[in-house]
Amino acid sequence: MTTELTVEPDSANELANAPFSRVCRMIELDSDTPEVGRFAGSIDPTWTIGNKVHGGTMVASSAAAATEWLRRTAPEQAAMFPISASTDFLGAPDPGEVEYEVRTRKLGRQIALTGASLIQNGRTLVHTAFTFSHLDDSAPRYAADHAGDMPAEPDADSLAYDERNPMGKLVHVAQGASVAIDTRWARFLAGEKSEPRLRLWIRPLAGDEQDPDVAAFFAMMAADMSPPVPMNLGHFGWAPTVQMTTYLRRRPAPGWLRVIAHSREVGNRMFDEDQLVIDSTGAIVAQSRQLALIPQPR
Repeated sequence: MTTELTVEPDSANELANAPFSRVCRMIELDSDTPEVGRFAGSIDPTWTIGNKVHGGTMVASSAAAATEWLRRTAPEQAAMFPISASTDFLGAPDPGEVEYEVRTRKLGRQIALTGASLIQNGRTLVHTAFTFSHLDDSAPRYAADHAGDMPAEPDADSLAYDERNPMGKLVHVAQGASVAIDTRWARFLAGEKSEPRLRLWIRPLAGDEQDPDVAAFFAMMAADMSPPVPMNLGHFGWAPTVQMTTYLRRRPAPGWLRVIAHSREVGNRMFDEDQLVIDSTGAIVAQSRQLALIPQPR
């Protein structure tokens, strides 16, 4: 039996102040198998790039479903959180209602393993293997200089994702968050070529930032927020991700998140891209590594 999503009276206010919270909200569905958790969710058109649902958003929403399942079935492990997500993209869902199926693979005192599938119209479109454990909650024993000369907040060389910026017209995610790109690295915006590296700032809206769980899921999403770095080499268009691994290290401090993206090699068919998410204190909160296909000329 399927339970329909309910619209709460304050949904318009939530959409304006805490839009990512809606992505992370799960409604439990009946399941024919006790070992399988089923949840209904919704991904608004805000969380798209072009007409495609943003990959990092699907990872984060799947993480929310897996977390809900673990807390329901293993309350003694409720303090655990997804620290690793290995995601395969099997198809591209449309914005709107989706379902999640979650299975527990291992349950231990230090580590738990789950698998979550994002389903739309009866078809599994995204599958993620999650590792749960306890987040880092103290100062690191060693930390390199992650941010370099990147300011903690957007500066005069940043360009907001709005109607004046071609990225703002394409990246609808910026309608649910504050986003700006560093033009010192994004040379493609000036019609120039440069190294395959980009950096930007992103901050959740107030309602999303205030919820510790949502803020953490938002950081996981932000680890896929950079445009494809081959844009700086003149490669434009949709760069479908083949596989992505995302790490969550700690919950972010309030404020702007800095996203720094690099590629080690851009080939003729595919490229790798690493993204580092740094919070307002300078701490690493999330990381990702993905293999994606290079846009091919039509």
